[in-house]
Amino acid sequence: MAGLDILYFAWVRESIGKDGERIDHPGAMATVADLVMTLAARGGGYAEALGKPDKLRAAIDQRFVPMDTKLQGAKELALFPPVTGG
Repeated sequence: MAGLDILYFAWVRESIGKDGERIDHPGAMATVADLVMTLAARGGGYAEALGKPDKLRAAIDQRFVPMDTKLQGAKELALFPPVTGG
């Protein structure tokens, strides 16, 4: 099975301690939320950064998506806090 690149930004990256990683693709039927919960279960910085998915934004292959989006065909998933502007 192909891999999935995960990129972490801002305080998500700081909590986890790295800017990204490559994992085995969780499968076409898995959603962003499913993967976030699986990663949070690793504990430590993952739990801290990903334990509250409602505090995150996600992009699949550089397109913003809701957390219930399936990972089918995804090559890259980016996770980051909501973007704020002024």
